[in-house]
Amino acid sequence: MIEITSKLVREQTPVFLCGEVVECFISFTNPSLPEHKIAQSNIDILENLAWATAQIHCYCNSVFQERSNQDSLTNDTSLTAATQGQGDIVMATSPKILFCDLRLAPGETKSYLYRESLPMSCPPTYKGTAIKYYYKITIATQRLGSKVQALRVPIRVLPMPTVIRPDDVPALCNETNEELAPTNPFLETRKTESKLEIALHHLQNITARRRPNFYLISNKRGTVGRFCLFKPAYKLGEDIVGTLDFTCRTVRCIQVSVTLQCEEILLKKSPQTQGTQAEAEPTSTGKIMAFTKHHEVCLGLKQTQMILPIPLHVTPTFTTELVDIRWQLHFEFVTSASEDVKLIEIKGDSWQAPTDIMIETMIWNLPVTLYPTAPQQILQHSGKHTLLIK
Repeated sequence: MIEITSKLVREQTPVFLCGEVVECFISFTNPSLPEHKIAQSNIDILENLAWATAQIHCYCNSVFQERSNQDSLTNDTSLTAATQGQGDIVMATSPKILFCDLRLAPGETKSYLYRESLPMSCPPTYKGTAIKYYYKITIATQRLGSKVQALRVPIRVLPMPTVIRPDDVPALCNETNEELAPTNPFLETRKTESKLEIALHHLQNITARRRPNFYLISNKRGTVGRFCLFKPAYKLGEDIVGTLDFTCRTVRCIQVSVTLQCEEILLKKSPQTQGTQAEAEPTSTGKIMAFTKHHEVCLGLKQTQMILPIPLHVTPTFTTELVDIRWQLHFEFVTSASEDVKLIEIKGDSWQAPTDIMIETMIWNLPVTLYPTAPQQILQHSGKHTLLIK
C-alpha cells in the first residue's frame, strides 16, 4: 500500500491569480507493516511505482457545450482514463514528471515539489447556473500492470485585468527614470517588471481611483432624486458606497432597495453559422443571481446612503468565448403616484406615516465592474489531500 499526500505551499488559502506560480508538496509513503506481516523477501516488502506526473487542468461543465478535443489534450499524458468524467478540458499545463521507477521500503517517504505558472489568459473559477469552470492539480501515478490512479487537488483561480497599454501603468517600484540617471556601479540593478507585476499595478490603480459619478433619477412624473457612486470599479471584499439626494426631487420616493446582482450571459452560436468563419451573434440566455441587498424606507428623508459589501467568494467580471459575466446594481424605487401625499405628522418624539398611498415602482440597473483582490485576503485553509493505493 502506498499513501500519496499533497499539500499546497500556500497553506492559508488555495486561491491564486492568473499568472501566479502554484507550488505544491507531494509525498509518496510506504506505511510500515506490523511485525507479524513483515515478509522475508525484500521483493515482497518493496512497493514499486512505474511513474508519476503532475499538471493543472481547467475543466468546464456547461448546458450546451459539446464534448470535443478532450482526447487530444490527454493522449500524450497517459491520463485519458483518469480525467474522464471531470468535464471538458479547456486548459491543461504541460505534465511534469515527478519520478520514474520509484521503490519504497516500509516506512520510507519520498517528497517532491511541484511548481507551475498559471497562464495569464486562462478563465477563472466560476460556479454559475449554466456553466462552471473549476481547476484541479492532477497527480497521476501507475503501478506495473495496474490502472492509472489520480489525486486531484482543487484550487481557485481569479482573473487578472488585461493591460491594453502597459506604458500607461506607472512603474511603482522605479520612482525615477533610470535611463536618465547617472551610472553608479555600487547600486543594484533593478529587475524588469514581469507581466504579473504590471497587471497587479494596473489593478491597484483602477480600483483605488475615486471618480464620483452622479446620476439624475427620474420617471414620467418628474425627478425622483440624484444618486452618487464614488467609483465604478471595486475589488472583492470592498464595500460599494453610494448616496441618494432627494432635495432636488419633484416626485416623492417612499422606499428604495439596492441589490448587487451578477448577470450570466451565455454566448451561443447559431446552427446556421457553425463550421463557418462568420461569427454568431451572442444570445442572452443566462440568469441573474442576487447577492447582498440594501433596503430602506426613505419617506421624509432628504439624503441617505447605501453600503453593499462585496462577498469574497464571488467571481469578478470576466468574459470567455462561452460566457460573459457582468455585475450591476439593481435599484427599485417605490414612488408616490399622486402628488397629494399628506405630510408626515410629528407628535412629540414619534411620527405617523400616511396610511394609504398610491405607489408606482421604477427599476434601474447600474453596471459596475468587479476585480479580484489579493489571494492572501481570502482566508481559507487548503488542508491536505490523500490517496491510498492498495
